[in-house]
Amino acid sequence: MLIGDVEHIWLEYDKQTDILYINFGYDVEDADESILTESNVVVRIKNNRVVSLTIFDFSKKVGIDL
Repeated sequence: MLIGDVEHIWLEYDKQTDILYINFGYDVEDADESILTESNVVVRIKNNRVVSLTIFDFSKKVGIDL
């Protein structure tokens, strides 16, 4: 899978829900498909390109105690 728009990457972390959002481009709402992985990450795809990742329980995954 290719990454969407690498020139327009933006990150957003929601500390209250412990979710990290990584978006590649601006049309993430128009994804064709969403896949939930075994590691609790949502991969959103449009035109065979990854347009966003949603990482649940982010602090636990990276070993940060919030």
